[in-house]
Amino acid sequence: MSVLIVLFLTAILVLFSGVFEKGKYARYIGILGLIIGLATSFLPDCEFFAQYKSMYEYSYNAELFTKISVAVTLLLFFLGGFAFSNHRSHQSELYALMLFALCGGIVLFGFQNLVTLFIGIEILSIPLYVMAGANKTDLRSTEASMKYFLMGAFATGFLLFGVALVYGSAGSFDLYAIHDFAYNNPKNLMLIMGAILMLSALAFKVSLAPFHMWSPDVYQGAPSLITAFMASVVKISGFFALFKLMTIAFGGIAGDWINILGVFIILTLLLANVMGLVQTNAKRMLAYSSVSHAGYIALIFFGINNFSTYILGYYLFAYSLATVGVFISLIWVEKIKKETSFAAFNGLGKREPLLAVVSTISMLSMAGIPLTAGFIGKLGIFNQAIGGHYEFLVLIAVLGSALSIAYYLRLIIAMFFYKEDNFHNTERASITYNIVSVVIILALVSMGIVPDLFAKIFGL
Repeated sequence: MSVLIVLFLTAILVLFSGVFEKGKYARYIGILGLIIGLATSFLPDCEFFAQYKSMYEYSYNAELFTKISVAVTLLLFFLGGFAFSNHRSHQSELYALMLFALCGGIVLFGFQNLVTLFIGIEILSIPLYVMAGANKTDLRSTEASMKYFLMGAFATGFLLFGVALVYGSAGSFDLYAIHDFAYNNPKNLMLIMGAILMLSALAFKVSLAPFHMWSPDVYQGAPSLITAFMASVVKISGFFALFKLMTIAFGGIAGDWINILGVFIILTLLLANVMGLVQTNAKRMLAYSSVSHAGYIALIFFGINNFSTYILGYYLFAYSLATVGVFISLIWVEKIKKETSFAAFNGLGKREPLLAVVSTISMLSMAGIPLTAGFIGKLGIFNQAIGGHYEFLVLIAVLGSALSIAYYLRLIIAMFFYKEDNFHNTERASITYNIVSVVIILALVSMGIVPDLFAKIFGL
């Protein structure tokens, strides 16, 4: 909980820094706070917070996912100077909202109680509704904000109705009390209905089909840095919360919801990858890519073993790094050319070779090509599912991965094999973008060659 307090105080400082020179120092304060928060996450939590364990516990798993989320957010903050260059008047608010959303995610990593779960989801979601509409002069951004808010409110209704049914049957909000009740009363219809409603609500948060319909419009309309945040940090938070809730609280009735989740996965993998093939806009294609990865990640529920949480963390970190890697070039292209169509990336390999290379390696990692971290992540999840005798789902996932290669290659071909359209601009990528690109390239390739590097990075 010490990390949570550090980041919350940082968010407050960043917010109020906006009164000085239009928030000129907001990003630097945020970066400093994130570095302190990341360092704090490697230290034992203060014993004072042990009295709150019934609501929030900074466990071993919470510590791991907190480190991952803070590290990814730190990378995004380094990209913020250029990405938010047209938001100078309210950049401090955007950085503060990102940090508040991160605090909500950290609450989700340690929740022990359905009330804490709800609070964490709302702290995570409300800043996102605001940030999605940050481009005030762009109607697509306004549409993204409204659509995300309305669909999010609808999902919250599902969640609260599910919580009410679970509390009505189990008589407690505590995860382990619900766990015991589920094992002793596996046929309780009210509990089963509550679990399915909560599964559906969290499926919305992580963009599992058929609850993914908001994703393409919101991802395309939101500022690109916010989209990267939603596709990485928000997905990390949502998936760990879903995994913890369904495996601990509802493990005793898994037979009643696991097949429903399997249907969600099949729909997600087939629909998202087919839709990704027909996109002409890179940002929208990445939205469907994000949806498809929700399907791969959800396979973690099948064939669960003692290494499942580690595999989940590895995959989410590899996927998040790759997401940031692709968005580095997307942010640069969008700022320079004012569009994100595939044609806008023509000739990027010649003009900004490092940005093109990091995007290429990131997309190859997303596709699960060997010698990348994404390959090891998918191998771990697929191997676990096969061990649980869910070969059919793995076959669907492999088919989805094969389809995804096609739309990733379209962007790679545009960057390296098409000539740039006549466009006169001498601006080059900053040293910060180049450094972040090198870090991501090294991380994705190193983790693909030496998988244990993940454990060493996060002190496991």
